[in-house]
Amino acid sequence: QVQLVQSGGGLVQAGGSLRLSCTASGRTMTGRTFSQLAVAWHRQPPGNERFFVAGITDSGSSSEYTDSVKGRFTISRDNANSTVYLQMDSLKPVDTAVYYCAIYAGSHYASTPIYWGQGTQVTVSS
Repeated sequence: QVQLVQSGGGLVQAGGSLRLSCTASGRTMTGRTFSQLAVAWHRQPPGNERFFVAGITDSGSSSEYTDSVKGRFTISRDNANSTVYLQMDSLKPVDTAVYYCAIYAGSHYASTPIYWGQGTQVTVSS
């Protein structure tokens, strides 16, 4: 079982920055640990479905972003500390959502998310 604990988030004015963190512990049912798995951030705006925001491969060599955050958000990971980060700059009101980290079944974020963090609210005021 993998546990993901999120921190960061909160209320910020438009144009501001926030950093989210997500720290993992434990192993998957196949015995894999954080450094062997892709991780990603998803978000769920009010009244909408949850969707993928940014993902990063197990080694950190490759990442991908949804179009609306490209150039503003940066995903990174620290495998030594089993932590993934989402640096969010130039925030806009449309970025308001509950943000979730997820760990995936394989080394790439094209695989399936299997564990989720508890979610953290990000609110951007205009």
